[in-house]
Amino acid sequence: MDEAYKLYYVLASFESSSNLSCYDGIRYGNQIVSDELSSLYGGSRANGFGFKILKRRILMGTYALSAGYYDAYYKRAQQVRTVVQKSFKVALNEHDILISPAAPSVAYKIGEKKNDPLAMYAGDIMTVNFNLAGLPVLVLPCGFVQNGLPVGVQMIGAAFDEEKLLRVGHIIEQTLQGCSFIPQLIADEFKF
Repeated sequence: MDEAYKLYYVLASFESSSNLSCYDGIRYGNQIVSDELSSLYGGSRANGFGFKILKRRILMGTYALSAGYYDAYYKRAQQVRTVVQKSFKVALNEHDILISPAAPSVAYKIGEKKNDPLAMYAGDIMTVNFNLAGLPVLVLPCGFVQNGLPVGVQMIGAAFDEEKLLRVGHIIEQTLQGCSFIPQLIADEFKF
């Protein structure tokens, strides 16, 4: 899992860089007014890709896709992706769905991890393998912990088997019907 976690970020960075390269402010995306071509590109991209975390992923991907790094990173990441896909295929041949926590911890308080990109990346650890394998996932709320923050459960299905996930999700929702998934503190403020 640790290997897949690292390689997910390599692949996500490559794919972000490649897929978002067309948003240059000329053909697609936000365009600022400028007389200089270099400031038009730079300003449009800076304005259009506002979040630091997104910019960081794009820059890492662009660097890693540069000459000399493609085989060392991208090719190896694709090989590991194939291994991850095969291991999930075996597990999903034996089981209808897989269930796991949606995150390694309860939800963060708003703004709590804003300046900690490593904590934000670590929050993805429960989802990266399924993303690498290209599998459908359905996340549902399943309760609260003692401090009132929500927790979720994720169900993972075989490729192109979303119907089964939705059926199981519906059963879970029906089973939990009547359970409140609004934190008590907020529910008290909005009573009608």
